[in-house]
Amino acid sequence: MIFGYTADTSRRVSFMYSGKLHGSKKVAVVIPCFRVRRHIASVISEIGPEVGSIYVVDDCCPEETGKFVCETISDPRVKVIFNEKNLGVGGATLAGMVQAAEEDADVIVKIDGDGQMDPHLIPAFTAVILSSEADFTKGNRFFEPEGVMTMPRARLIGNAGLSFMAKFSTGYWHSFDPTNGFFAIHASLMNLLPVEKISKRYFFESDLLFRLNVIEARVVDIPMHAHYADEQSSMQPYKEIWRFAKGHMKNFTKRIFYRYFLRDFSVASIELLLGLALLAFGTIFGLANWQSDAYASAGTVMLAAMPIIIGTQLLLAFLNYDIQSAPSTALHPRLEKSKRPNKALRHRESAS
Repeated sequence: MIFGYTADTSRRVSFMYSGKLHGSKKVAVVIPCFRVRRHIASVISEIGPEVGSIYVVDDCCPEETGKFVCETISDPRVKVIFNEKNLGVGGATLAGMVQAAEEDADVIVKIDGDGQMDPHLIPAFTAVILSSEADFTKGNRFFEPEGVMTMPRARLIGNAGLSFMAKFSTGYWHSFDPTNGFFAIHASLMNLLPVEKISKRYFFESDLLFRLNVIEARVVDIPMHAHYADEQSSMQPYKEIWRFAKGHMKNFTKRIFYRYFLRDFSVASIELLLGLALLAFGTIFGLANWQSDAYASAGTVMLAAMPIIIGTQLLLAFLNYDIQSAPSTALHPRLEKSKRPNKALRHRESAS
C-alpha cells in the first residue's frame, strides 16, 4: 500500500493537476527516490512549468528523502508517495505511474533523482508523444560520440552488451540504451500494461520495453547527454548480469511465441520452424558422421552442409522480417477513441 502527501502538508489529500502542455494535455513526472537526498531538491527545482504534477516516490529510503521533500520543498506540484516496503526502482516508478494515471495525466515522465538526467529535456520527450508520433520515448546516451566518451568504461561496455540482448528480447531493433531510466509514456497505455507482472528491480526498463512490444506500442529514442558526478549506484553488475541474461532469454521466447504463433501465423513463422529444424538436423547429422572413423563421402558431406546452409538462410530471412515488423505507428490515438476504465485503478481497488 502507498500513501500520498503534498510537499507542504503532512495530511493525506486528493491530488490535483495545475500544469498543462499542448492545450489541455497534462504532464506528470515520477521520481523514484532511494539515497538521493542531496540531489532531489536541485532536480525538482529544474523541472519546468510544462509539468503539472511531480510524484516523488520514497522507496523506504534510509535517508528519508520523502520526509525531506515534505519539509523543505514548497512547490505545489509536488506530491510524495511513501512505499511501505522497498519495491526497487521499477516498483517505485510503477507506484508513481499508477498514481499519475489514476489522476488523469496524459503523459507520464520518469526521471531519476540523482541529477544524472536533465529535466530541461522533458518537453523533448513529451512533444513526440503529444504529436502522436510515438507512445513511448526514451533517452539514448549513445547518440552523440562526445557523450559516450564521458560514460564510465564499465557502464559503456555493460550498456552496449545489454542493448544488443534487448534488441532480441524486446523486438525494438532500432532502439538502443534499453536501461536508460529517462522515459515518457502516454498514460492510456497503463490500461493495457500488466503492471503486476513487470519487473520491479533493475530489469524494469528492459521488461517494460518487452511489454510495450506485446501491445504493439511505438517507441522512439531521444538523444540525450548523461551527467556522471558523485552519485552512487546500488546496482551490483556481477550479480545482476545473470538475472538480465535470464530475463532477456525468457522475454525473447515469450515474444516470439506471442508474435508468431499465438497472435499470428505467417511465412515468418514457417521460416523460423523450418530453419531451426534444418539447422538442427544438419548439425546433428554432421557431428554424428564426423565422429565416425570412416571418411565421409561427398553425398554425406552435402547432406549435412545443405540443411545447415538453407536453415541459416531461413533464419536470416526470419530475422529480417522481425526487424522490419517493429511497431511503426502510435497506438494511443486509437486508445483515446475507445477509452476504458483505468486498469491500474481497478487493480489497486481489487488489491485493497
